[in-house]
Amino acid sequence: MWFRLRPSAWLDASWRWRALAVPHDAAAHLAIWGAALTVTGAFAWILADVLTHGASHLSLELLTAAPANAGRTGGIAPILVSTALILGVCMAVALPLGLGSAVLLGEFSRNANGYGRLVRRSLDVLAGLPSIVFGLFGYAFFCRTLGLGFSILSGGLTLACMVLPVLIRSVEAALRAVPDEMRTASAALGLSKTTTIRSLLLPAAAPGLAVGLILGIGRALAETAALLFTSGYVVRMPTSLLDSGRALSVHIYDLAMNVPGGDSMAYASALVLLGLLLAMNALATGLVQHWQRRKGLVLG
Repeated sequence: MWFRLRPSAWLDASWRWRALAVPHDAAAHLAIWGAALTVTGAFAWILADVLTHGASHLSLELLTAAPANAGRTGGIAPILVSTALILGVCMAVALPLGLGSAVLLGEFSRNANGYGRLVRRSLDVLAGLPSIVFGLFGYAFFCRTLGLGFSILSGGLTLACMVLPVLIRSVEAALRAVPDEMRTASAALGLSKTTTIRSLLLPAAAPGLAVGLILGIGRALAETAALLFTSGYVVRMPTSLLDSGRALSVHIYDLAMNVPGGDSMAYASALVLLGLLLAMNALATGLVQHWQRRKGLVLG
């Protein structure tokens, strides 16, 4: 009978199970490395293609001059300014709303109550909506109802609506991953809930904030469809947030699809956009790590 087996027999059976588990572990490691190499290879292929076609057109004039000849010559200076303003409006609106909503869901609605479930499901649905839907909403609400017209402000507010679901859910997941011992210790020391969130939980959840920022910035910088309906096509230098402005992604789309002979400038603009994405990602990660070091929550 199985209950009369000697201890040595149990050890032999344990070693057999471990021997059987090794191939499964090797297969899992192989699958993980395969997926990582596939993603890296795809990125390297895209980067090599953009560098091959666009590197020769990079120059100081590209970054400082205005477009000429429908974008075939000249530069992208007004477009870079418009892109920076649109991204600034987006982040200025999305960050405080996203952090506040994530704290509300992660700390004050942690239990599976009806309100929390409704908000989370709504955010999940919004995160999966096509960008064209956000563009139509931005045109109907910001451009028409609020009377902002085709403007940088309308484009930035529309992008904020797109970024919020991803940012909220990322920060909320990071807050939930913080050990409850930190909350218990803070309460034992007599710290208020506000102090605990500001000084302990948010710094500890900073990696999740970095993920949300990187994903949000990437989606905002690369967005085209939503901005076609909100910020417009104008290529002149903007003087205020109520001016229309062409984002860099819209400019790349226009050169590639609507301008014969604009492929070379489209590749050069795409290379600038890729550089901006990498720079913004590095900046977001660096700021979060600096914040954690100031709070003493980064382990060497």
